[in-house]
Amino acid sequence: MAEPFHCDFSGRLFLGHLGNHMLNAADFHSTARGFGMKYLMSIQRSWVLSRLAIEMNEMPEQYTRFIVETWVESAMRYFTSRNFRVVDAADPQKVYGYGRSIWAMIDTETRQPTDIMAIDNGAINNWIVTDHDCPIDKGGRVKMSAEARLQSTIDTHYNDVDINGHINSVKYIEHVLDLWPIEWHRQHTIKRLEIAYVAEAHAGERLSFYQEQPAAGEYAVRICKDGNTEVARCKITTNT
Repeated sequence: MAEPFHCDFSGRLFLGHLGNHMLNAADFHSTARGFGMKYLMSIQRSWVLSRLAIEMNEMPEQYTRFIVETWVESAMRYFTSRNFRVVDAADPQKVYGYGRSIWAMIDTETRQPTDIMAIDNGAINNWIVTDHDCPIDKGGRVKMSAEARLQSTIDTHYNDVDINGHINSVKYIEHVLDLWPIEWHRQHTIKRLEIAYVAEAHAGERLSFYQEQPAAGEYAVRICKDGNTEVARCKITTNT
């Protein structure tokens, strides 16, 4: 349910909370099939999000019950693609939007990518779905020029850190959306957000946000830690 205190001033679900619902759906789905986070961490493995794109027709209003569907689209040695569809629980024909994500599996000791197919003899292949449509663009590298300007620098704290011990994937999204004041959000509706994670950041490291507007209705943000080490890039497309 779009709980009221998970909604913004417009009475619609925060995009960050929708992102959390998608990541939770991914974990519930993978856990039920034997390759979830709890099991992986027992063998010093973990999923980390590499890319996420969310494209919405509209956001659920407060008290609305909705369903997040998820399925694995493809799997390779080091990366797997997972899609999402968000529908109204009372009317499944009403589609709020879609998501696309790419995940890597890492060794929690070395923090390096590890072979997904080594888990239960490649059991993830048993759950690949190829006939379920996800009509949104897969996206690509977010291009930015040297003209991007520093907009904000923040410290990271306890609430920014997730179960993997690094800055939570959704927290980056929330911090990016905070670059614009409430009046901007009153006048703009976000149609699509895509973010690519380049490197890990941890509690205590400072994040700097560089922003530029490459075209009307498009905004690009580069996130760096401790000044110049890039950790993520984000692109936002608005309806207005």
